[in-house]
Amino acid sequence: MQIREGPARRQAPSAAGALRSPMSAMMLAMFATMASFYVAGRLWQDAQNRLHLIKELDRRTGQGQSAISVDDTLKVVACRQQGKRLASLEMELAAAKHKGFVGKYTPETNGTHSGKKPLIVIGIMSSFGRKNYRDAVRKSWLPTGSMLKKLEEEKGIVVRFVVGRSANRGDTFDREIDDENRSTKDFLILDDHIESDEELPKKTKSFFANAAETFNAAFYAKVNDDIYINVDTLSAMLETHWDRPRVYIGCMKSGEVFSDLTHKWYESDWWKFGDGKSYFRHASGEMFVISRAIAQFISINKSALRTYAHDDVSIGSWMIGLAVNHVNEAKLCCSSWPSGALCSAL
Repeated sequence: MQIREGPARRQAPSAAGALRSPMSAMMLAMFATMASFYVAGRLWQDAQNRLHLIKELDRRTGQGQSAISVDDTLKVVACRQQGKRLASLEMELAAAKHKGFVGKYTPETNGTHSGKKPLIVIGIMSSFGRKNYRDAVRKSWLPTGSMLKKLEEEKGIVVRFVVGRSANRGDTFDREIDDENRSTKDFLILDDHIESDEELPKKTKSFFANAAETFNAAFYAKVNDDIYINVDTLSAMLETHWDRPRVYIGCMKSGEVFSDLTHKWYESDWWKFGDGKSYFRHASGEMFVISRAIAQFISINKSALRTYAHDDVSIGSWMIGLAVNHVNEAKLCCSSWPSGALCSAL
């Protein structure tokens, strides 16, 4: 007789299985704890980074600590008030000029070379072998000795004959000029310029540069050594311009550019003046005047300023690119002798 077996009984868990369950729980707890520390650390690091970025942004944009102190702020306010006051004074000055009131140059306030400010420095372009012309100038309008000093002190007018050096430094030409200068004391000798008729534009540039560095004048003039000047009329004319910062005064003209190599006024750079071959408007080279700001510009940029065949054209070319007041003054048309002219050919 077969005996029918009942359902199998479930076996009780072994001792090894009982040990695995607590170990797994402990491991999970450890991993959870480490993960919590890691996440907390990353969150703290991110918070520090954000705080650093906010401070850096505030520093660069000015939203944090102020970029200027209170004292600096007061200085800015004061400067703005001074600017408004200056603008108001300029308007009042313009209105006064419109009514006919003109500032007057006085030696007491503007002075001379001895610690004071001359009205004008006149450079008479001369050269070797032209002592007769210089003597004619001295006999006609340029005083000598103590009277030359008086002209500087009382009228603020400094006059010098401008001569360069010989290509053979120290030769007879140089010695003659040095001897003459020891006697008359009315030369401005350009040690950095070699005397040559072909180099007159560079000589004129060197004169303005040296004069601006030597004399703190309101104006500087270039004049040929065969020109007579009425210094009183010149002073009166300059009184109407001396308070202008950038002024270029002369007998304005234009003219043909000559490309013929044999012509007296040949221009080697003729092709630069276009098909019309006409010079731009510029002051005649017999005599013209520039203000101190322009002379300083020439002094600073002398190595970069291009010269052409003629000194008047060269100066005029520099004026074209500057914010300069071109003044066409008929009194400086020395050759035509207009009514009231302050210069004429000797």
